[in-house]
Amino acid sequence: MAELPRRAILRAAPLLAVPLRPARAADEAARGHDFRFEDIDGGEIDLGDLRGKPLLVVNTASFCGFARQFEGLQALHDSYGPRGLLVLGVPSNDFNQEAADRKTIKDFCEATFGVAFPMAAPCHVKGPQAHPFFAWAAARSTAPRWNFFKYLVARDSRLLQAFPSNVEPDAPAFRQAIEAALA
Repeated sequence: MAELPRRAILRAAPLLAVPLRPARAADEAARGHDFRFEDIDGGEIDLGDLRGKPLLVVNTASFCGFARQFEGLQALHDSYGPRGLLVLGVPSNDFNQEAADRKTIKDFCEATFGVAFPMAAPCHVKGPQAHPFFAWAAARSTAPRWNFFKYLVARDSRLLQAFPSNVEPDAPAFRQAIEAALA
């Protein structure tokens, strides 16, 4: 069998976590629990109400090839929610794969994947219009490169890790990171 060039092997290997950057002094004031999202139903999701609990914030899109991850995210919510983990889905059309209205998004997620974890109203997750949470997380890691990019926030509000779209919710390294955040 012919040997693959090293570059081809690196491209084929899934990236398990995105490296974090040290926070700049100007960024130190903001913490992961300092943000609010509009709820998909019109209320408010105040992450400050969840201080002391780890957060998993995921930008989602209903019509993305990674949408099957909704099932895995729901499984995380079911198994780790009682232990304190908040899974928050944040729909975004930044990659042109999301429905135009909230009701369609919510109905699709509930009917197709049984989503019962909190969902925010659609918002931007990258660029100058990015929701403040995503701007904060991008300053510490990287902005979402695609749908189903995942940010894990510690109980003490630090960004622990960022995971790209290809990391499935049941990936052992991903589950291990959640277990560590819950410890």
